[in-house]
Amino acid sequence: MVSADQPAEDSQGLALLCEGRMQGLEPIYRRHSGPLYRYLLALGASQEAASDALQDAFMSLAQQPRAFDPQRGSLGGYLAGIARHGLLAQWRRQGREVASEVNDELDNLQPERVSEEGPLHALESKASNHALWAAIEALPFVFREALLLVDIQERSYAEAASIAGVELNTLRTRLHRARLRLAEAISPSIKAKNPANQQDPSSQ
Repeated sequence: MVSADQPAEDSQGLALLCEGRMQGLEPIYRRHSGPLYRYLLALGASQEAASDALQDAFMSLAQQPRAFDPQRGSLGGYLAGIARHGLLAQWRRQGREVASEVNDELDNLQPERVSEEGPLHALESKASNHALWAAIEALPFVFREALLLVDIQERSYAEAASIAGVELNTLRTRLHRARLRLAEAISPSIKAKNPANQQDPSSQ
């Protein structure tokens, strides 16, 4: 299905694919492969696993272009969902466990208790890029994924929830916990970078 709301490259490529013309995949691949590959790596995939999941996502689109519904989100989000599913399938075959919610009580948080503002814009200016990404990579998978989708890729909450395959409130809760953990983890780096902010022991 093609929508006028889609970028021209996506619309043209999808139209060709729906006609059975494989050359339609080229503009879509050119537009989405880079961000999608970086997303998979950030989730914790190896380069080989990311490449495999990436290829599977684009081949799935080429084979079933009409399965994409623009009313449910962007083409990039659709491809990310397929690639994510493929990556997790790889990990399951390898016997790798993906961390789930750390505490079941998280799903019971009321939406109004979940902060809408993330710390990334503030942390990026205070902590080193290396320290920030190290802290992101150390997050449990489901928290890291929520942070990547919303704060890094800047997807809407609804689209991020669709990619992660969870309810909207669950996505919001995961993102809230991810932001809290990230802020806590990066605090020592911020203090080390800004020693003037630390209290002078002699003043106590």
